[in-house]
Amino acid sequence: MAKANYQGQVKHLSDRLIELQKPIRILDAIKWPARFERDFLASGGTSLPPADLRYYQGIDLGFDPDILRDRFLNLRGEVRRKLGRNDGLGGILCSTIDQYLLVIELLRTRGSADFGRYSQQLYGSARDHLRGDRKSLRQLGEKLCEIFSLPGAGHLTRPYEKNIPATEAVSILSQRLGQYFQPGDIRVILSDGIVSDAAAGGDYIKINQDVDFTEFDLQVLEVHEGWVHVGTTINGRRQPWASWLSVGSPRVTACQEGLAVLMETLTFSSYPRRALKVSDRVVAVDMAEQGADFIEVYRFFCERGLPPADSYKITQRVFRGGTLRGGSVFTKDLSYLRGFVENVNFIRSSIHSGVPEILPMLFVGKVTLDDIPVLYEHYLEGTIEGPHYIPAMFRDLNGLYVWFGFASGISVINMARVQKHFHKLFSDIPKVAPLYDKVIDSAVD
Repeated sequence: MAKANYQGQVKHLSDRLIELQKPIRILDAIKWPARFERDFLASGGTSLPPADLRYYQGIDLGFDPDILRDRFLNLRGEVRRKLGRNDGLGGILCSTIDQYLLVIELLRTRGSADFGRYSQQLYGSARDHLRGDRKSLRQLGEKLCEIFSLPGAGHLTRPYEKNIPATEAVSILSQRLGQYFQPGDIRVILSDGIVSDAAAGGDYIKINQDVDFTEFDLQVLEVHEGWVHVGTTINGRRQPWASWLSVGSPRVTACQEGLAVLMETLTFSSYPRRALKVSDRVVAVDMAEQGADFIEVYRFFCERGLPPADSYKITQRVFRGGTLRGGSVFTKDLSYLRGFVENVNFIRSSIHSGVPEILPMLFVGKVTLDDIPVLYEHYLEGTIEGPHYIPAMFRDLNGLYVWFGFASGISVINMARVQKHFHKLFSDIPKVAPLYDKVIDSAVD
């Protein structure tokens, strides 16, 4: 097939995929209203939210599942006929279509035992093993919960208060993101219609008008929602042929969320409580998958020291769409930790394999790690356009190469022996208020 004809076919099929997926809104189809939280907390955490099968049946999907399923199946057949069964970009398109077919079944089964089965097919299970390792996500999540719950973690974040109102947060983020994006490419707006603190859309970030923020919160939103989620969307929209890279099915969720958490880390924007939240989500999913009900998971986090409102939020994220008795739950929150580990290992492997130049393709659009070699090949021949918005450390890879090169080398060291040596030094340190408080005070004076 001539190059121009091939590119035209990719564009036509991509645009059709974008059009078909438009009415699918997973989170809107399983969301809970704010009154559920108010009533639950008012009951002292004893009265289950009324999120049963009847409740979900009352939320209109905005599409006919059978009709949409048939249209996706027709598109999959057309992709195979026009691009061929062995075409790389065609394979990605078909895999994306298969994901949307699963999503239709996921939403069709809201509030039932089957919902959890489809969720596991889309997002995985907490008992899944990490790629290339024997440890499960739950085991890693527990280990990280332990690390981020150490006394020192609380000392570090104690001086940072939620004293930035939403209106000021909008102004600060608009100014900062204006230095990363071109004028008009992104908006930061107030919203009274979201449950979370903030949410990213195609070219905007919504800020909950009823929430106050810390400086750390704004740093996280800048790189997580702005650089990664909005940035990859805009990069996908700039594709001349592969327009589907601007939209994300669940198959890209782990790569997207993991990359966003990784960027928080590489820019030193994250903080222990934030990292603990990511780890807690894995534990919550596993408990619910293994049969703990809504109240049991909620009480578990209350007993761990989380405030009731925070315990509710982490619990409802897992139980939305499924059954409150446990077993059938929404496993999307595994994506943050799974994706972080997989992105780190992808970067390290690209360095060991001698192809670090492939790394900017992480930002080319909504992708999975397995897509990137195929996309890079088509980038070299001109069908895929390179990413326009790329964080500085991925534009000039020297520092990133050295960082991950050292990390890979140090990984061969026996950390148990190292910790044993330094533990002797640390064990005699007086347990007093952290010295940085005095440094901060003197700086303010």
